[in-house]
Amino acid sequence: MEQKTGVRLEIKNISKTFYSKKGESHLVVDNVSFDVKENEFLVLLGPGHCGKTVMLNMISGLMERDSGDIALDGEIVTSPNPKMGMVFQKLGLMPWKTVMENVEIGPKMRGVSVKERREKAAYYINLVGLGGFENSYPHQLSGGMKQRVGIARAYTNDPEILIMDEPFGQLDAQTRYNMQNEIARITSQEKRTIIFVTNNIEEAVYLGDRIILLTDCPAKVKEIYTIDLARPRDVIDPLFLNLRKEISGKTDLAL
Repeated sequence: MEQKTGVRLEIKNISKTFYSKKGESHLVVDNVSFDVKENEFLVLLGPGHCGKTVMLNMISGLMERDSGDIALDGEIVTSPNPKMGMVFQKLGLMPWKTVMENVEIGPKMRGVSVKERREKAAYYINLVGLGGFENSYPHQLSGGMKQRVGIARAYTNDPEILIMDEPFGQLDAQTRYNMQNEIARITSQEKRTIIFVTNNIEEAVYLGDRIILLTDCPAKVKEIYTIDLARPRDVIDPLFLNLRKEISGKTDLAL
């Protein structure tokens, strides 16, 4: 597929259907198309269980699609690509490993020297605000701190495209708000192409450069919003509130 100028990922007419043991079909993603631009913070916004995670799994190459094409830098995606990294809602931190050991796991598996991988991991541990916790274990950390470990681990793998699947979905409201601020800060310092999934409208408007609003299952593209608001964003700015209200009027998602 010929690469479009300034576009990293092209998703074109992808669909996915699951089948029960009885042979009943369940269409989850229905003919979805959109592009992801270089260094863009793209938000996929949709209800819970609408097919967002299935879509991410197809984009990342972890799951086959039934139809359509996905291209990364013009090359069709058929399997996981090291250019893409993921942060899941369930982080899967290894409880017997320290923060440093969890964060450096990717480079370690690739055979990177101890000195190089420790320096890189230390940089991202500090970037996410966990300096001083390198030798702590996951059970000694709060929920927000564990999320920071997951983010640092993903960045240490040096992906060009970072896919984040509702990373704050299990956090309490205050911690979630703090992590939104942290992600905004981190992405301003470390420019990457990011695909971020959420079911929270305010979170989407606060973080995104563009929002792809999805329908309930099966997931279809309902609307695309370009967020032309200055950063850092003010959640009580009239422009912010008006956009939040407009999106709310087109869905039953939480604000």
